Amino acid sequence: MTMLDFFHFFRKTCANIACQFHSCLSYDIVTTIFILFIILVSESVNFDPQNMPKHVAIIMDGNGRWTKQKGKLRIFGHQNGVKAVRSAVSFAAKYQIKVLTLYAFSSENWSRPETEVSALMTLFMKALDSEVKKLHKNNIRLNIIGDKSAFSESLQKRIAESEKLTENNTGLILNIAANYGGYWDIVQATQKLALQVKENQLDIAQITPELFQQHLVTEAQPQVDLLIRTSGEQRISNFLLWQIAYAELFFSPVLWPDFNEDSFSEAILAYQQRERRFGGC
Repeated sequence: MTMLDFFHFFRKTCANIACQFHSCLSYDIVTTIFILFIILVSESVNFDPQNMPKHVAIIMDGNGRWTKQKGKLRIFGHQNGVKAVRSAVSFAAKYQIKVLTLYAFSSENWSRPETEVSALMTLFMKALDSEVKKLHKNNIRLNIIGDKSAFSESLQKRIAESEKLTENNTGLILNIAANYGGYWDIVQATQKLALQVKENQLDIAQITPELFQQHLVTEAQPQVDLLIRTSGEQRISNFLLWQIAYAELFFSPVLWPDFNEDSFSEAILAYQQRERRFGGC
C-alpha cells in the first residue's frame, strides 16, 4: 500500500468509526487514532529528493465556499486563505521546491462585486506589508506576475518596493499571480517579439519556443511540473497556459483555507507516483 493509498484508507476508516459510534469513549478512540496517524505520517512521509517538482503552481480555490459554510462574509475566507498561503510557502521552502506560483487574482476577477474587489486589494496591500520582511529574512524572492498597471499607484509602489527588497534572494522563488490571465501573458509576449521584429532587432526565423518562453512573465523559470487546484473543481481557469504544457495535474477536494502541509504532501506523493512522458511513449 502506498502512502497516498494509506491517506485515503485512513480517512475512510475514521469516517466509518465516527458513523458507527457516538459515545464519548469512541470519540476519544478516534482522536487517539488521529494523533497516532499524524505521528506516523510525520515520521514516514519521505519524498524522493530526486523526483521533487521544481515548479509547483496552485489555483487557490474555495475561499467563498469555505466562508459560506461558516456563515461569514466572503472577505473572511480570503483572510483565512492568507494563512494557507503561509503554510504553502513554508512547505515549498522546507522541501527546496525552486518555484511556487500562486493564483491570487485573475484578470476575470474584476467582475466580482466592487466591495469584494476593494477588500481584496486592501488585503493584498496588508499582506505585502506584513509578509515581505519575513520572506526576505527566509531568502525568498517575491515576484508579482500579471498586468500591474490596473492597480492603484500606491499598490504598484508597494509591489515594486517588495520585489526590489527580495530581488537578490537565492532561495524559493514565490510568484503571486495578480490580475493575471494566460491569454494576456501569451499576448504580451507576442507583442514584445513583434516589436523587436518591427524594429529589425529580431528576425522571424529566430523565434523559437525557448525564446518565446523568455518573454512570458515567468521568463527563464522552469516550466510547471505540478499544477494543484483546490476545492475539487477540475479546470485550469486561464492560468499559466503555456507554462503547464507538460504539468501533472492534481485536484484536491480541500477548500483553500483548509489547505495545509498534509494536503500539499498528498499532492507531492501523487506526483512522485506518476511516470512523466512529455508526449513520448
